Amino acid sequence: MTEQELIELCRKGESTSLQYKLEFTTQKQVAEELVAFANTHGGTIIFGAEDKTGKMVGLTYEQVQYISRELGNTANEHVRPVIYIETETIRYNEMIYLVVYVKNGLYKPYKDLSGNIWVKQSSDKRRVTENSEIRRLLQNSHQYQADADGVDGSSEKDIDTKALDEYFANIYHKTIDDFHTPRTSVLRNAHITDDEGRLTVAGLMYFAKEPQQFLPQRCIKAVWYVGNEIGGTQYHDSRDITGTIPEMYDEAMRWVKSCLKRPQKEQSFNSIGELEISEVVLEELLQNALVHLDLLKPAAIRLLVFDNRIEIINPGSLPDGQTIEEIMFGNSNPRNMLLAQFGSHTMPYRGLGSGIPRVMATNSDVELIDRPDGNQFVARIWRTTQKDENTTQKANEGLNTTTQKKESTTQKPLNTTQKRILDYLKNYPKATRQEVAIALGDITEDGVKFNIGLLQQYGVLQRKGGRKEGEWVVLID
Repeated sequence: MTEQELIELCRKGESTSLQYKLEFTTQKQVAEELVAFANTHGGTIIFGAEDKTGKMVGLTYEQVQYISRELGNTANEHVRPVIYIETETIRYNEMIYLVVYVKNGLYKPYKDLSGNIWVKQSSDKRRVTENSEIRRLLQNSHQYQADADGVDGSSEKDIDTKALDEYFANIYHKTIDDFHTPRTSVLRNAHITDDEGRLTVAGLMYFAKEPQQFLPQRCIKAVWYVGNEIGGTQYHDSRDITGTIPEMYDEAMRWVKSCLKRPQKEQSFNSIGELEISEVVLEELLQNALVHLDLLKPAAIRLLVFDNRIEIINPGSLPDGQTIEEIMFGNSNPRNMLLAQFGSHTMPYRGLGSGIPRVMATNSDVELIDRPDGNQFVARIWRTTQKDENTTQKANEGLNTTTQKKESTTQKPLNTTQKRILDYLKNYPKATRQEVAIALGDITEDGVKFNIGLLQQYGVLQRKGGRKEGEWVVLID
């Protein structure tokens, strides 16, 4: 870490991933902080900066030696399992700062010596007491699989035989009875039932006759609003979409397509027209919602259609510290392995992290929003019409290229990350991608590069001059 990076972090303010400490307090208190970071997404502690404010005070050499020794003892002796930390010292204005890096833990949940489990919440921490949250920590460390849980009250008799036969025929090219093995064993080995003969959550959601009889919250609540406000009281249509996951996917696709326009572009007068939103986008985002939802949160998927956008709101934020940038580049960390496995054989679902890159490659106006505090993931698709495109084209005639780009992009909403990047580059036009990533704190350097590329495509950001001597020019207010 450079001096400038340290200064930027101290200016940034405390957050879920950043903590200031003027001095080492007690091993118990510091252990709680280490546990909270390891149980959440990891983070950084800066010793020598005032708590809460980040005012840079600094440490003496003797203080650094004492804190380093106490930190090692705390991480090894006051935390279970042991947390491995990294430290470095930064000298600034003749004072020393000790920077401590805590990684996202692999063996959650971590506990202090009293057995308390702590997690980060904004700039503070809180103790975990709910069993569901403990299971979520276990799930994030791949020690627990929610979709493999048995569903109480269910049994083999609740299976839709036709759906099951189609599945086995697709995979093995034979029926379940062709295995010459007890039916119960085949179902158990396929993870459709558990050891007690109950349908697993995944087995129920793919092969049950009436899944919502047992899990009523596992449905899609679809609303087609009049206008653009989620709080609106007027709507064109509202329904609960139920059934197995493949059935819900098919019905949701039919329903949302019926809500959209089909503007004619270069087709003949009597043609049906091209759907205003790419079917690839709808397919991938709907399937992702159905397969990657957080099964520990008892909430339905919401499919909302507005005049200017579609929103797919999924229960469950990105798992285990994943970022928007990572999934854009195809990095996959499936929360529900069985749901993904069954989906790959019963739907157009491809898995392997290919879905989101396919969405981004369509040039559709898609905004992905991760909300860890609310445990939600939102996919927002902005609607376009041929009328809008023609109007924009006419308005731009005779203007120079820069002006055209600037005016056309005013119709394209920017996501929160892109707005923050632009705001930072307005104030620091010579900033590097690394400096932007450090300043924003919750985005990687690759993520900054990706979004800057989009902003340049949108025409709202330009680079003047060379790589070393040049600077960024923001083209919108």
